[in-house]
Amino acid sequence: MTLNYLVTGGAGFIGSAVVRKLIGETQARVCVVDKLTYAGNLASLAPVAGSDRYRFERVDIGDAPRIRAIFADFQPDIVMHLAAESHVDRSIDGPGDFIQTNIVGSFTLLQEALRYWRGLDAQRQARFRFHHISTDEVFGSLGAEGYFREDTAYQPNSPYSASKAASDHLVRAWHHTFGLPTVMTNCSNNYGPYHFPEKLIPLMIINAIEGKALPVYGNGLNIRDWLYVDDHAQALLTVAERGRIGETYNIGGHNEKTNLEVVKGICALLDELRPDPAGPHERLIAYVTDRPGHDARYAIDAGKIGRELGWTPKETFETGLRRTVEWYLANPGWWGDIRSGTYRGERLGTV
Repeated sequence: MTLNYLVTGGAGFIGSAVVRKLIGETQARVCVVDKLTYAGNLASLAPVAGSDRYRFERVDIGDAPRIRAIFADFQPDIVMHLAAESHVDRSIDGPGDFIQTNIVGSFTLLQEALRYWRGLDAQRQARFRFHHISTDEVFGSLGAEGYFREDTAYQPNSPYSASKAASDHLVRAWHHTFGLPTVMTNCSNNYGPYHFPEKLIPLMIINAIEGKALPVYGNGLNIRDWLYVDDHAQALLTVAERGRIGETYNIGGHNEKTNLEVVKGICALLDELRPDPAGPHERLIAYVTDRPGHDARYAIDAGKIGRELGWTPKETFETGLRRTVEWYLANPGWWGDIRSGTYRGERLGTV
């Protein structure tokens, strides 16, 4: 059976990876809904844009009439909701956009999905899924030990994570109150090709290529669990099609690294792949004032998705980071256009 996927935020980093996988590896039909804010980039969808199974709609998820019309015309079987403002630093500088998109926009999408689902026949109702994609940041900060589990209490510490936590609660409520068939995932930090250059890994790669300073917050010892984006995309499709209704699945890469370890790993790869005559790239590391509310450690227990659905990541951090660095070296046109326009590498979140 050919499924229709409606992917919100499909021109973003994770969303575009999902769409490329759907078009490239399945027979699904895909409708991408994206407002094309600064981080949405149609160039990330160029590899699949010529497919007759792909369509794109430039729409704000908060625009109820247009979202309603797309549901009616495209007739999705699965909604994958990735549209979100997603950068902690930007949420510190301007939290209002995060409230509007992540909370109000998610509410609007849920309402329209519920309206659409209620109008389906019994067979199509049983097939329908609303998959909400969230983050491990809703859980707050871990100490030196332990892991985030699906039943970990929420304790968001930034405007971004608070807005995502709110949307998670809305999804849960729409399932339990109205019966909407939902599944939800919370993931660890993603990295890989097509990542917007404000995030740690692409920013460090591009700055190092350009011989610029590599700004590391505080002492660089904040820890994150890193997940290669193609592994995440496969996990998302697995949950969307086979996850148990009403359940949440944590998705992690089992790759805990300090920020400083990540930056030094990038430097070592660039020393190998593109040596700088001026010396090792580590000389560019510059420690800068930590951002407000910077969580110390995130780490995910991804055992549930492995036990129930058989998913495990294919990439180690070392293989994934090498693939990522190689991609940025090979695709200066993609990130060069961004650096010359919407984002020039400035530090955000200084308040």
